Amino acid sequence: MSAILGAGVLVLPGQVASLAGPASLISWAVACLMGVPLAMLFARLARRYPDAGGVATYVSHGLGRTAGGIAGWMFFVAGAVGQTIVPLTGGYYLVEAFGLSHGAAYLIAGVILGCATAANLIGLKVSAVVQLAMAAGVALLLVLAIVAAVPDMNASTLTPFAPHGLGPVGEGVIILFFAFAGWEAISHLVGEFRDPDRDLPKAVTATVLIVTMLYMGVAAAVVLTATYGTPAIDHVAIALLLENLAGPHATLIAAFGALIISLGTTNAFIAGVSRLAYALARDGWLPPTVARVSTSSVPWGGVIAVAAIAYTGLVLAFSQDWGTETLIVVPSTLVVAVYILASLSGAKLLRGAGRTAAVSVIAICAIVAPSAAPNLLIPVAVIALALLARLIWRPT
Repeated sequence: MSAILGAGVLVLPGQVASLAGPASLISWAVACLMGVPLAMLFARLARRYPDAGGVATYVSHGLGRTAGGIAGWMFFVAGAVGQTIVPLTGGYYLVEAFGLSHGAAYLIAGVILGCATAANLIGLKVSAVVQLAMAAGVALLLVLAIVAAVPDMNASTLTPFAPHGLGPVGEGVIILFFAFAGWEAISHLVGEFRDPDRDLPKAVTATVLIVTMLYMGVAAAVVLTATYGTPAIDHVAIALLLENLAGPHATLIAAFGALIISLGTTNAFIAGVSRLAYALARDGWLPPTVARVSTSSVPWGGVIAVAAIAYTGLVLAFSQDWGTETLIVVPSTLVVAVYILASLSGAKLLRGAGRTAAVSVIAICAIVAPSAAPNLLIPVAVIALALLARLIWRPT
């Protein structure tokens, strides 16, 4: 749950509702439904192929080393760009709470990113208890937002249900992959279960049920109260929902929660993506410097690489006045591509329930993938960069 419940849910309900209208609820339902086969797929792949490379390793075994390297590159870029978006989410809420200028959100995001980068460089690890506490904080914030919205919910907001047609519903699912880009984290947890065959299904079921109720609840709250429609509203929709419950203190409560959540999420993903960067550099897909590890086993080369991409994203976003609604298409589209490659690998490598899970993910992706067609250039560009990097740094 701590891998799934992150800062993305603070901005995505409003953004997806602005895109698809009330029909965005279908986007959320499909994305939540996909959690079951994804979790089972990654759990079974992890048990069979434990490695720091994660999804890149699975794709390598299933589709070959070149495909594995490309998958690793796409997930690396998605994770690194995601660390532009997550800190910016915290920035939005703090700007709203203290009445700061729009540009201050980017400065605050830079500070959040800097703190998370420094924490990873010195090897500061967040304990499982703290991770669960942050997940509980996200859950509590969402529950409060849902409860606060109840008095203002109105079924009339569901009409027209799909004001922009059904096309944006598929686009919404693609965008929501960012909020659900955490199922692969189960790959690194399987070995810690005492009895994976018994306990893992229970953990997956509990996570799917809780995440679905929270995400669908807050998405419905945003739609049924019509708390969406402009970037300014979408960016802080949860804070606006809380106003019924906390009055003038709502924005401060939401800002404090967003700060902690965005800092924790950024810290956790830098840790994970930096290790993927290490594995890619180790295998000749990134410069050898990225594989540098400190005497205390901190993959500092990977940490710096992730931070460099994230800061570049922040600078570009500030200079071009891009918001999270513009940036999010990059990691979301790449995550879809990665999940498709992982599913194809799973269908080839696994048997029984594992193969069924892989085929289910492929089927769902096949339905929504056409919605990503306008952004096809993103994975194509990353593939080109990955192959160029391979030519330059391939081990002799």
